[in-house]
Amino acid sequence: MNHRDLADLREPYDGTPLCRDDLSAHPMEQFHIWFTQARTSGLAEPNAMALATVGPRGIPRTRTVLLKGYNRSGLRFFTNYRSRKGEALLENPYVSAVFPWHPVQRQVTLVGRAERLGDEENDAYFRTRPRGSQVSAWASERQSSRVPNRAELERLYRRFDDAWGADEEIPRPDYWGGFRISRSRWSSGRGGPIGCTTGSVTCSGPGKGPTVRGTSSGCRREPRPRGRIRPHRWEVGFAPPRYD
Repeated sequence: MNHRDLADLREPYDGTPLCRDDLSAHPMEQFHIWFTQARTSGLAEPNAMALATVGPRGIPRTRTVLLKGYNRSGLRFFTNYRSRKGEALLENPYVSAVFPWHPVQRQVTLVGRAERLGDEENDAYFRTRPRGSQVSAWASERQSSRVPNRAELERLYRRFDDAWGADEEIPRPDYWGGFRISRSRWSSGRGGPIGCTTGSVTCSGPGKGPTVRGTSSGCRREPRPRGRIRPHRWEVGFAPPRYD
């Protein structure tokens, strides 16, 4: 096993640094712009995000989940409430997430609080899922738990697949639903030319304009605001950090 060549793995970045005038006043509006750019670029699954939670014993875990909606109140994803991440969120609702949009030289990260969605919103989304996904939700009641073998999972799937006719509506299991990440702090790394310093733009809350922090070509340096972190705070990096 040889890891010596990893130090030579580098990609040049030629993106334009971000300045305050480039940003929307509300971070969710800016996220919509960035997400649209990632989606229209042909990037595979731009809604995939790495979600980190912290379990009862303080051990962090990260997995990839799919973003299934967003608006000015936050981002939502769905899961089994009895899964490891579902149980972790009951103990500690704070999460961190990353959208790794490397092909477009950007990554968006956030830290926020995940709150369970109501039954009406959960049911509405569950009805839009393909039948196979609905059946899988029933078959995976023991998600994150040990099962004897794959044959047991297939047996459970067939059992629930046979429980409803082809034209019957499959109800949502009460242990399956969504979370909304809100009251979040955002940041984004943006590819830039070598030598461009790393900075950030901070929005302290809805209705307040973003404030430039750090220095870069054409961007004005301003002090970081003090006080409590308000909902939807975010930071935007001019260039990814360098480790050489």
